[in-house]
Amino acid sequence: MVVEAVGCGDGTAGPLSLYEGADIEELHEVVSSRLSPHRLTILGKQVLPGRLQVFHAGSVGLYDLGFGAPVRLRVGDLPDFYCQLPRVGSVAVVVNGAALSSPLCAGGPGDSVLTEQDHLAVNSALAMSRQLVEEVLAVRLGDVPHKPLRFDQHVLDPADPAVQSWLALVQSFRQFVLSPLSRSSELGVRHFERLLVDTLLGAQPHSWSKSADRAAALLPSALRRATEFCDERAGDAVSVCDIAQAARVSVRTLREAFRTHLDTTPLAYLRRVRLDHAHHDLKAIADGSARGTVTEVACRWGFTHLGRFSAEYRAAYGCSPSETTRSRH
Repeated sequence: MVVEAVGCGDGTAGPLSLYEGADIEELHEVVSSRLSPHRLTILGKQVLPGRLQVFHAGSVGLYDLGFGAPVRLRVGDLPDFYCQLPRVGSVAVVVNGAALSSPLCAGGPGDSVLTEQDHLAVNSALAMSRQLVEEVLAVRLGDVPHKPLRFDQHVLDPADPAVQSWLALVQSFRQFVLSPLSRSSELGVRHFERLLVDTLLGAQPHSWSKSADRAAALLPSALRRATEFCDERAGDAVSVCDIAQAARVSVRTLREAFRTHLDTTPLAYLRRVRLDHAHHDLKAIADGSARGTVTEVACRWGFTHLGRFSAEYRAAYGCSPSETTRSRH
């Protein structure tokens, strides 16, 4: 039967049960409509209740699925991007006719997937919309891709440190979406969704990996957009993500570009821009064309720790902020 209740019994949020029961055919219909159409073959007697639980449904969805019986699932062409992350039981996966060495797998549009699993198997499915993946890829490339993304290899290597970190991030996402914080921060959820996609594209080789690596050297135009944004928004609360979005590249690409071309980091560059503005304002106080104090100038340009501001200022200009205000040249 389809179950609508949600909660863990202790007042905290829990996954929503979309189906729980012994009718595998009904479960098959729910899974097909919620995730992707597939062909189901029942290989043996049902031993445990089947279930489909949703932890999060959005541009990235997170589900747990168990049939409670040995089954074979065949998907002819994935509509979106999916990662299968087995939690318990025995699972074997074949993608595009090739058997994978691990049931941890990633696939997308154009891929056909066959899965055989025992009655104990419970799989987590991370479903990423094609639109979101392409948006994140465009940011990594600095341009809209002219052909679809395909994974070069579909197995997620559990021995790869990058994959291990990404799997830990998925587990953190599972915990986050069940927390009260996720319900009070829709923007935070969307950021987490994009983070999962972006880090997967960094960890798993795909058809655009080399282009993304070349973009890491960064086009001067994107770097110009980043520096202009810093100049124009120096007085605002700006994060490295804001700078990357303005430059239309990923945060990783942005950082590598600043290091390669300017031998600094985006936030260090922004601090220097703010320092230059503060220096200009302090000189204006010194020549009488403006009024104010060192504290007011520092806070105006985002320096709330006056000791650190003075140290950075002296390192840049060879004198303290207060000495600048007393200077007449």
